[in-house]
Amino acid sequence: MVEYGGRRGEIRWTDQTLLPLRPIKQFSGTVSCWYCDFKFSALNEPLFRFGRRHSRCLRVWFSIGVVFSLAALLGVTLIILCELVRTTLVCAGNTWTGNSLFGLASVIEGLHISLPNMVYLCLSSVICVFVHELGHALAAASEGVHIEYVAIFLAVLFPGALVAFNHSSLQALPVVSSLRIYCAGIWHNAAFCVGCALALVLLPFIFSPFYIHGESLMVLDVPSMSPLYGYLSRHDVIFSLDGIRIHTIEEWKQTITMLTEQTYSISSDQPSVNLNVENGYCIPQSLTKEIAQVQFKGNQTYCPKELIAFASMTCLDVEKYTNDANRNNIHCMDAKDVIKLKKCAYPNFKEQALTNGSSCLCSEVESCLTPMQLPGLGWVEITYSSLECHNRRRSLFSPEKHSSGEKISCLQTFVYVGDLITMANSIHLTSYLPRWSIYFMAYLPNLLEKLFTYAFHVSMVLTLLNSLPVFFLDGEYILEATLHCFGLLSSRMRQSVRRCCLLVGTSYSACFILQTIFVSVS
Repeated sequence: MVEYGGRRGEIRWTDQTLLPLRPIKQFSGTVSCWYCDFKFSALNEPLFRFGRRHSRCLRVWFSIGVVFSLAALLGVTLIILCELVRTTLVCAGNTWTGNSLFGLASVIEGLHISLPNMVYLCLSSVICVFVHELGHALAAASEGVHIEYVAIFLAVLFPGALVAFNHSSLQALPVVSSLRIYCAGIWHNAAFCVGCALALVLLPFIFSPFYIHGESLMVLDVPSMSPLYGYLSRHDVIFSLDGIRIHTIEEWKQTITMLTEQTYSISSDQPSVNLNVENGYCIPQSLTKEIAQVQFKGNQTYCPKELIAFASMTCLDVEKYTNDANRNNIHCMDAKDVIKLKKCAYPNFKEQALTNGSSCLCSEVESCLTPMQLPGLGWVEITYSSLECHNRRRSLFSPEKHSSGEKISCLQTFVYVGDLITMANSIHLTSYLPRWSIYFMAYLPNLLEKLFTYAFHVSMVLTLLNSLPVFFLDGEYILEATLHCFGLLSSRMRQSVRRCCLLVGTSYSACFILQTIFVSVS
């Protein structure tokens, strides 16, 4: 944001100014019921000297910013108009066919405000505002405009910052030079977005001497409210889900989504019980005779303590165990013991059955038992190890050695039964593994990755908002300076067009934001 003398948002080519023409105190402030600020001028001279010394390069840099900002002003305005028309027509039919502009509805809907996230958001906002105002200050210095002061303010509950310039020097500039100053903030935020994205891409290479990226996931924290609390601990390394190797957080999310879809597809085919032969295990028949059968309460199975109901089935015949005839084939067993046994079928058991006529791996003295799950509840085997063991025996973690049947003693497995999406979102993970078991190093890549991600999104929001023709934002000053390029318009007509555009832009932008929030929460 920039500020200069005369009425706000209106360039008046006179010598009148509301800003002091003499240097203010190095530090000063203002406090009122709804507004407070902190002004300082310590950076005035260093920024001005730097801008004058590199004025030629800076003018070229900010001239590119003028082209970008004008294109953004026009493009974002047209997109918002199209979005408003589209959502109005769609909402009139009481249907919704997609996300709004830039996916804002999905972002707001999935936004989880927690204390750590608030810290990242505040810190990234401070950095992005600094980058924005630095652009205005350097552009002004390259044009020979002195900085009066830099202010950080809090208006009601909204923080912000501004750079105040010498009014006389600013009014003496050509229109193109003024545009370079007004567009500098938007241009710097856009360039900062590119820098953050580049940093996120290069982060694995920068940290490669100290961290391994994309080998396995490491647990950073397991909150006490997580369903995995007591099963996983900090710095545990997750190796696989249901035998599917997991390397990155994206693969973790994709695998959880796939397993959830499989759970619901099986539940829809078998509404009374969820039986999946891929989760079946070969249980010796002698062992099943010694295990107590399941108890029933009405049509519901009941197993004591932490035991799980398993139903006997053939590999190619998935039946519903809801009638009295099949109740004798249901047993309560401890999942920790069952998962140590071999599986009933290959993962591609359907193709195996079609080609070989059979997909069962159980012998004649074994029975295939599969867990009975309530509809919508998933069953997933999570294989993990400690970080120390992982670093000691990293060579054994290769897919070739693991699939060859070699025993890896440091790998442990447990079963989670429940909502898989809730489980996946309840723990904090990172794709970076320290090469040495130094625990305080485990958090640095995740901190920087989150900071760059938040800074990217905040900077993008500042770019888009300041590109809009809205009162009190950079778009207001860019619009007014642009209208001065049209010499055929009289001064009064230019002001009328400016006010009309700002009123329409502010109204439409407010409607769009409110509509986006309404759609995301409805």
